[in-house]
Amino acid sequence: MKIFCVGRNYADHAKELKNEIPDEPVIFMKPKSALLQPHTPFYYPEFTNELHYECELVLRIAKNGKYIQEKFANKYYDAVSVGIDFTARDIQTELKQKGLPWEKAKAWDNSAVVGKWIPITGLKNKNAVNFALYKNKELVQQGNSEDMLFSFDYIVSYISNFFSINIGDLIFTGTPAGVGEAVVGDELEGFMDDQSLFALEVK
Repeated sequence: MKIFCVGRNYADHAKELKNEIPDEPVIFMKPKSALLQPHTPFYYPEFTNELHYECELVLRIAKNGKYIQEKFANKYYDAVSVGIDFTARDIQTELKQKGLPWEKAKAWDNSAVVGKWIPITGLKNKNAVNFALYKNKELVQQGNSEDMLFSFDYIVSYISNFFSINIGDLIFTGTPAGVGEAVVGDELEGFMDDQSLFALEVK
């Protein structure tokens, strides 16, 4: 199982981190060990002093494929959820300044949180999915898939040009503006429309 992640897929988020708006998807990966398993506590990692949450829509791949045309990409995923791409921002900033890969900041154990899956067939419009993250009952991030620079279908097609996608793979589709710091004791809850799909406490 592979976890693909799309960086800078919302213009406002790219701007808030002072990054250029990309003309093609920015892709990075997390290993299988990054996925926080159900009923497993989330612990603040020892190697960072600046843990950030990044709330995202996540796709679940349901069909094996390679070199997928965008017009057929919708056949390759069957469900969507809300998740968090946890980031050690202090480490990422240091790595970016040196022009080095981000894995230490992004791909560590339990850095990928995924909520309950919602079948794509249950969505009114996959291109207008509302989602939000609350920290300690206060809204900190909200987004809509219509604001993505690159759509679900484009992302799936693009990734498949470089990597085979396989049943069970996940795609984190990018975070909107509003990323911020999480500390021990914070409670984070992710919503799609009005439905809570995950809740966790930083321990």
